[in-house]
Amino acid sequence: MPKKVVSAVAAGLLAASFLTACSADSTGGGDGRLVLGFAQVGAESGWRTANTKSVRESAEEAKVTLKFSDAQQKQENQIKAIRSFIQQRVDVIAFSPVVESGWDTVLKEAKNAKIPVVLTDRAIDSKDTSLYTTFLGSDFVEEGKKAGDWLTKEYEGKDGTVNIVELQGTTGSAPANDRRAGFAQAVKGDPKFKVVASQTGDFTRAKGKEVMQAFLKSQPDIDVLYAHNDDMALGAIQAIEEAGKKPGTDIKIISVDGIKDAFQAMADGKINVVVECNPLLGDQLMDLAKKVSKGESVPARVKVDEGVFTQEQAAAALPDRKY
Repeated sequence: MPKKVVSAVAAGLLAASFLTACSADSTGGGDGRLVLGFAQVGAESGWRTANTKSVRESAEEAKVTLKFSDAQQKQENQIKAIRSFIQQRVDVIAFSPVVESGWDTVLKEAKNAKIPVVLTDRAIDSKDTSLYTTFLGSDFVEEGKKAGDWLTKEYEGKDGTVNIVELQGTTGSAPANDRRAGFAQAVKGDPKFKVVASQTGDFTRAKGKEVMQAFLKSQPDIDVLYAHNDDMALGAIQAIEEAGKKPGTDIKIISVDGIKDAFQAMADGKINVVVECNPLLGDQLMDLAKKVSKGESVPARVKVDEGVFTQEQAAAALPDRKY
């Protein structure tokens, strides 16, 4: 065989090998396993990293072939990933929506292809509930209520205005919308609670610090910070300390998620309370994926067990925290 032909064949085989290796992040092969396409929001926080790890490990344990996509917090990337999953004819599609709206068109494509869809962690606001089979995740409104309930009890019987600043999650996302609404419901009955500033921190530490710095400059009297997730709260703590104030004392801090770093901050007295949002959904997701792929009946909504942790509980719980 001529050298040029041999080189071309070798190059072709190498390219084919590369494409096979990179076509999907999978945990199995085409050997009859269930194939799950999972479109993740991104890696914006410790919570999200733990969520991704749970999905990956659970897929491997359940012998499910996982095709994984990271949307980098962009809806257009998730839509492209879902369309790719449809073209690949996966058995089930699961995703955590970046935002609540704008999903009907692509989910109708999945429905027409007869591929069941499972929403994880975040819901969508579509009126057509036939576009997805079930939702697996937390009740974000309830999380916001728990945060507000703790605050009302903390200030029960105390006079004077309580000035609150709020670090919201990604604009338009279900947790941002719902955690804000739940918190507002819990505190609206007492006029002493005033939300004096509210702005998105995109669920990241860097943005949480940046926005908190702006709050501290524009609001001379801040009593409470309510952060929609721990990473923003941890970023805000840096800003508070750099401003010469003591987090957890000068400014009480309420956060949501329950990552290990937040538990450490609670044990150190820098966060007052954390409302848990459990990211370890992998096992439940694999179970649901197998059931819906077989056409079995599943609940329209599957919740996870979650709690509320204070400073007193944090130190004891910290050694066993898995994320």
